[in-house]
Amino acid sequence: MQDNQLKYDQRGVSASKDEVHQAIRGLDKGLFPNAFCKVIPDIAAGDADYCNIMHADTAGSKTSLAYLYWKETGDINVWKGIVEDAIVMNLDDMACTGAIDNIVLSSTIGRNKTLISGEVISTIINYSQAYLDKLRDFGIGITLAGGETADVGDIVRTIDVGYTAFARLKRSDIINIAIKPGDIIVGFSSYGQSAYESEYNGGMGSNGLTSARHDVLDKFYATQFPESYNPNIPQDVVYTGSKRLTDKITIGNDEINIGKLLLSPTRTYMPLLKPLIQHHRHNIHGLIHCSGGGQTKVSKFMPSDVSIIKDQLFDIPPLFKLIKAESGLSMREMFQVFNMGHRLECYTPDINAAESMIDLASKLGIEAKIIGKVVASASPSIIISHEGETIEYLY
Repeated sequence: MQDNQLKYDQRGVSASKDEVHQAIRGLDKGLFPNAFCKVIPDIAAGDADYCNIMHADTAGSKTSLAYLYWKETGDINVWKGIVEDAIVMNLDDMACTGAIDNIVLSSTIGRNKTLISGEVISTIINYSQAYLDKLRDFGIGITLAGGETADVGDIVRTIDVGYTAFARLKRSDIINIAIKPGDIIVGFSSYGQSAYESEYNGGMGSNGLTSARHDVLDKFYATQFPESYNPNIPQDVVYTGSKRLTDKITIGNDEINIGKLLLSPTRTYMPLLKPLIQHHRHNIHGLIHCSGGGQTKVSKFMPSDVSIIKDQLFDIPPLFKLIKAESGLSMREMFQVFNMGHRLECYTPDINAAESMIDLASKLGIEAKIIGKVVASASPSIIISHEGETIEYLY
């Protein structure tokens, strides 16, 4: 584990973001300190019954992977997936706080103009609206405001794609996470093909991409595309895998190339979350978007008197099996970095509500099931039992 942790550090990434959390430790936590996103007073209109949420996120280093795929295959459509990644990382976080409609979105794009063409920029900007139109078909109202597209080649090696989102909602509609002993955990799969996706989704999301890219892909990419990675990191942690993006693996009856698996757009749960929250808000003790931190994300929101037991998880999708095989990471580390099959979980005290949520997901082609429970404990922990192995994370 120490060797792999050193590898993370050498690549300049951190699954735990300890330095970031330390930096923000003294900041005000907002009106609802345990909400998934920071909630502030209604600055927009000054109504004491309302509140505001503003959230920012990016597609992260997934853009570097998209750059490689675009350069190797010429497929301009790969950038549409990056748009979805960056938008979804905002929307699904905010939905876990209760914001499921009437959202304003603004883009921030920084590119190296010598490497990223105008066609790429045009694809990103125009698809932003097209994707929001798709979400509107599910009753999710999002307005695209202005944005900033800057040529900053001295700062950005290829391209960075991010969005900022704003929502105004009633304070009574906020989901302030209050996980309790006795809660049931419902998990919603991150992989497969939902009713609103056009092809198989590998389940990657937008976290852990630096590790996945360097651990899976061959040294070919270091020599052919040195602009795709930080030149200050040691060469022995750069593209250490054995695969090319165009290599294929068999999933079911289909052969899918590894590039498409890694670049599967981050699945949005918004078409599910809107009806789920509308029907079951009073039965929700917490919604967790398992992004940074993977299956341990909930640790940031759990009280000190519980243990969270996840012992009925989904089968590990082929993509994460590939990453494990290429990286040599332990299962402990895999569950800390990647979602491993589900990227959304709901904590509810009501078995009938849990079954109803599973049914809602099924109608949208999303596999869902009860994946665990919350029990009282003097020592807070997350316990994951999967395929004969039990892993305990103490907090």
